[in-house]
Amino acid sequence: MTSTDTAQHHKLIPLLGPAFVAAVAYVDPGNVAANITAGARYGYLLVWVLVASNIFAMVIQYLSAKLGLVTGRSLPALLGDRMPKPGRIAFWIQAEIVAAATDLAEVIGGALALHLLFGISLLWGGVIIGAVSMALLVVQGEGKQRQFETIIVGLLVIITLGFLAGLFVAPPSPSGMLGGLLPRFQGTDSGLVAASMLGATVMPHAVYPCIPPSSTTTRPTSSAPPPATPTTPPDTSRACCARPASTSTGHWASRVW
Repeated sequence: MTSTDTAQHHKLIPLLGPAFVAAVAYVDPGNVAANITAGARYGYLLVWVLVASNIFAMVIQYLSAKLGLVTGRSLPALLGDRMPKPGRIAFWIQAEIVAAATDLAEVIGGALALHLLFGISLLWGGVIIGAVSMALLVVQGEGKQRQFETIIVGLLVIITLGFLAGLFVAPPSPSGMLGGLLPRFQGTDSGLVAASMLGATVMPHAVYPCIPPSSTTTRPTSSAPPPATPTTPPDTSRACCARPASTSTGHWASRVW
């Protein structure tokens, strides 16, 4: 590997931070709870739902990220600028409802985890989870995006180690996983569990915050000379958003409004 390749890798590494923040959508408490419920009730029956949900989520995130790269704007900013007021209000109401439902699932899931691990009551577990969440958002809101991304990466490492340990303690059955790829249900309740798995994976907070890297990180520089100044007025409808973007659900809801 040449020195130029090494320098390019060092420039690209900081861009992985937002990617890891978006990856939280796949391992949040609501997601884990839905998948564990499916496994406890139906074994490998709904493996195909898990695979399909992740494929759908990756496609949607790809389209959202592509929108940010092409336009230089986040999805809430584009909706706020290009839609009439009734449409903006409708999207704002939808975003607020989804944000509340999403946060509720995270708080309840975190409180259940603390109860199972340490015997803490659900009420105090919810208070602790809410306080920790607010502290993380304060770190991010003070312009400390790097520190916020570092905390998220650390939490993801802990979760990854936990799942890897589970693979060694209770390894899954290869034949069972292959059989679970066949789409089928087992009664009405299995369909409801499948819907919860889909809803816990394709989540709005993994779509709205897909913003251009320039909003939160330093874009890799290039040795090419800067482009010439255009003689025509710039297209302000595609201008980069000057306000710092956030990955919190409440912030993208307000951006729609």
